Amino acid sequence: MDVIFLLKVLFFLALIISLYAVLRNLNIIKIILVYWKDLILRK
Repeated sequence: MDVIFLLKVLFFLALIISLYAVLRNLNIIKIILVYWKDLILRK
């Protein structure tokens, strides 16, 4: 019982950390796209 509970907690923490990493990467990609759009439209 304790081992299964521990595995569930570790899985939940890994899921939260991976979602946080994906969201941060999406934010960085969005910033890069806005930067390229400004470079193209400025000319």
